[in-house]
Formats: sequence, C-alpha cells, structure tokens
Amino acid sequence: MQVYQHRDQAQNLIDCPVGKVICVGRNYLDHVKELNNPVPKEPILFMKPKEALVSLHQPLSLPEGLGPCHNEVEIAILMQSSLTKANPEQVYEAIGGVGIGLDLTLREVQSRLKQQGLPWERAKSFDGSCPVSHFVSKTEFANLNDIAFSLKVNGEVRQQGNTQQMMTNMLTLLANISQSFTLSVGDIVMTGTPKGVGPLHSGDTVSIQVENAIAIETIIL
Repeated sequence: MQVYQHRDQAQNLIDCPVGKVICVGRNYLDHVKELNNPVPKEPILFMKPKEALVSLHQPLSLPEGLGPCHNEVEIAILMQSSLTKANPEQVYEAIGGVGIGLDLTLREVQSRLKQQGLPWERAKSFDGSCPVSHFVSKTEFANLNDIAFSLKVNGEVRQQGNTQQMMTNMLTLLANISQSFTLSVGDIVMTGTPKGVGPLHSGDTVSIQVENAIAIETIIL
C-alpha cells in the first residue's frame, strides 16, 4: 500500500504532518434527498484515520467482497495551523490549501450499520477510503463559497457541485468543527458531497475537475 504524503500542485511535498481526516455528512441538500435521509440540524461529523489516505493521482483499489463501493466527491481542505474553538473570521488564515477527494463508501455496509444505529466507520474508514489530490493555494479561488467541481465516470458526468450549495458554508463549517475538537496542522476536512453517488467498478476511468485549478484522471483497478 502506498505511503501518502501531502503534495502541492507541482507534486512537491508539503512540509506538514499527515493527520486525521474529518468528514462532513449531509452537507448538500440534494444528496440528503437522493438517499432519503433526514435533514440535519447541525453538521454531521465522522473521521477517517490517516491510513485511509491515498493519492488520487494513482490507480485506486476497492475492497472486495463487501458490496458496492460508491463515489462521493468532495472539496478537501488542508489545515496549515491549528484551530480550537475558533470563529469564522479566524478560519481563513488556518487554511493551507484546497484540494479534491473521494469519500469512498461501502453503501450496503453503511445501510446495515445505520439500521442498527451503529457508527459508519466500517463503511467509510477502511484503508484507502480517502483518495485525495494535491493541494492548491486558497488564493486560486476568489471565494471559497463559490467553487465548482465535478466527477465523471467513463466520460459521463456523475456528480456536479458548487460549494455555494453547502448547507453550512466553508468558514462557518470549520469553525463549527473546532468547537468540538482541535483541527491540527496536517488535518484534512472533507466538506460534503452533492448528489450523484453511485457504484464504482474495476476498469472504470474516473475524471475529477475543480474549476481551472485541478484536473485529475485515474482508473479503478
């Protein structure tokens, strides 16, 4: 299994540790509706360990024998300084970079766990469950609350979103997370996925775009 390290747009190593991954569930209303989930009153948070991280620039492997594994494309935020009980005005300076990633999800496993009232980690936090891109400077974007992104599978658009559709906007979201626990240097925040989730299969080509800042194509082994 590859050893993940944060990288910039030139694929140079970013000088910060690899930390935890904080994921936000149900942050896009269209995705909430497509899975027939209740609308949350506050951000739903769960974590992936650093072992979940792999490079989106390499071919991706999916778990075998555990049912369908779905794509969930999300804007990823890399932290360059710590945040504890921050307010939204303090968040921007703590952001070290903007990237894109997949919250790979074993959908049948997740459904079974939800029915039993159990946590989702077996469905969401397995090794390799969080492929992420390199990170570009936040200054590449005029407004973090207006970033368009998309995912194609075998040339067909499957997911399209914009951060302006987030139910909790970017800076407020990171501030909210920091009320519960510290966001540390090298942590990644996955900010939620729009509608269009679906199964990936061996041999699929996956193409991901973030405006004119990031474009990646990879394959599923």
